[in-house]
Amino acid sequence: MRLQEKLSVFSKEGKAILATNFYNFETLSGVLIAASQKKQPLILQLSESSVQYLGLEIAANMARSALRSFGVEGWVHLDHGSSIDIAHRCLDAGFDSVMIDASEKSFEENVKITSQVVKIAKSYNANVEAELGYVAKLGQVQKVSQYTQPEEAKRFADATGINALAIAIGSAHGFYKETPQLQLDLLSSIHAATSVALVLHGSSGIPDDQLRDAIQRGISKVNLATETKNTFMKMLQKVLRDNEEIDLRKVFPQATDAVVKLIADKLDVISGETVVA
Repeated sequence: MRLQEKLSVFSKEGKAILATNFYNFETLSGVLIAASQKKQPLILQLSESSVQYLGLEIAANMARSALRSFGVEGWVHLDHGSSIDIAHRCLDAGFDSVMIDASEKSFEENVKITSQVVKIAKSYNANVEAELGYVAKLGQVQKVSQYTQPEEAKRFADATGINALAIAIGSAHGFYKETPQLQLDLLSSIHAATSVALVLHGSSGIPDDQLRDAIQRGISKVNLATETKNTFMKMLQKVLRDNEEIDLRKVFPQATDAVVKLIADKLDVISGETVVA
């Protein structure tokens, strides 16, 4: 099943797919072990910086091969593509989905750029995600004036033909200094206004109860990145502290195990397997 079809089904059923960024083989295997254990589908995301770090062909082939090896239903997605060119190159490399992020530009320019990516992606039968409103990036503050508005979401989706839309409802990328308060009533209004799949960026640190409520109100793709990096690196730092082991094959697995637990717990929340307070 193509990702756009899966997201459409989940959107109608009040379910969501976890979309996890990976950075190396260890984080890739960690998220897929968890998905395999929980028998849950998963979207493997690569940012532009990860594509540059790993190499486009290597990253795409690694993800595809790992999905087969771990027996996980999954898709490969470009996260926050900054240009038409990178989106096109990822589609050429076999990505199932690309995000074009022109959210910092004017509404009209965002529509223009996004529409061009949608046109290109049609020949690949690929999913296209865009962003409307503005989800604060690291070190930035989310402002109420930047929240996605229902009528604009509908107008944007109709004008571009996108499959999925990342919306600004109070989440932010990176860790939160204060407990976030998602604008859940606004989310419900956006979901009622448009039929495209809605995406929540910046889920790291969002309380479980808010996450579940957001899914029930229309979020069908939940992005996770910061917590994965942090979990892996904190465990690796702990293992390496006062440790003279030089065999990385003995060191990395402990950090990978920490990622497995993180993703397994997150999948339980998203799938409704755990009761949240």
